[in-house]
Amino acid sequence: MMGLGLGDPPADYGSIMAVGLFVALMCICIIVGHLLEENRWMNESTTALLLGLGAGTVILFASSGKNSRLMVFSEDLFFIYLLPPIIFNAGFQVKKKQFFRNFMTITLFAVVGTLISFSIISLGAMGLISRLNIGSLELGDYLALGAIFSATDSVCTLQVLSQDETPFLYSLVFGEGVVNDATSVVLFNAIQNFDLGNFSSLKFLQFIGNFLYLFGASTFLGVAVSSVLVPPLTLLTCQVLLSH
Repeated sequence: MMGLGLGDPPADYGSIMAVGLFVALMCICIIVGHLLEENRWMNESTTALLLGLGAGTVILFASSGKNSRLMVFSEDLFFIYLLPPIIFNAGFQVKKKQFFRNFMTITLFAVVGTLISFSIISLGAMGLISRLNIGSLELGDYLALGAIFSATDSVCTLQVLSQDETPFLYSLVFGEGVVNDATSVVLFNAIQNFDLGNFSSLKFLQFIGNFLYLFGASTFLGVAVSSVLVPPLTLLTCQVLLSH
C-alpha cells in the first residue's frame, strides 16, 4: 500500500477523498451528459469541463487557497484502478467491426505516428531549451517531455462526430486516440524505469527492448484477462437481465 501513496493516515485520507470526489464527479458527468445528449449547445465534454471548474473553485475557496488534501492524488491509483474501467467502457461502446477492420491503419497512426511525434518533440525541446538558455535538463527529462506531449486527446473531436453517420472516420479517430495514449504511457514508464545517465547504443537497444516488452506484455495481459473474464460476466449479466 505504500507504493500507492496510502502509507500514512493523512495521505490515506487525502487519497480516499480525492478518489471519491473524482468518481462522484464522473458519475454526475455521465448522468448529465446522457440527459443533454440531444442538446445542441451542451455535450458531455462541456459538462465535464464545467463540473471540473466548479469543483476546483469550491475546493479553492473551501481551503482558503491553501494546499488541500483533496488535491493529493496518486498517479498509481489513477493508472491502476480508475483508467482501466474508463478505457473498457469506451472500447465496449465502439463498433468492433469497424475498429478491427481498420486496425492496421489505426496502428500506423497511433504507434508509428506517436514515435515520430515523440522523436520530433524530444529533439525540439532539447534544441529550444538549450538555445533559449533557460535551464539544463537531463536526457530523460527531454524524453519524458516528448512522451507526454505526443499523447493527443481526441475527446473533443469525437464529440462532433457521429458513430452511425461516419463509422470509418469515428473508428480511426477513436482507435488512434486510445492506442496513442497507451503508447505514450508505455513510453513514459519505459523512460522512468530506465537509467539514461550514460547513454550508449547498447542502452538505446535496451530501451527499445524495454518499450516493446511493456507494450507487448500489457497488450497480451489485457487480451488474456478480457478473454477469460468478459464472456462469463456478459453471460451472467444477460441471464440476470432476462430473468427480470
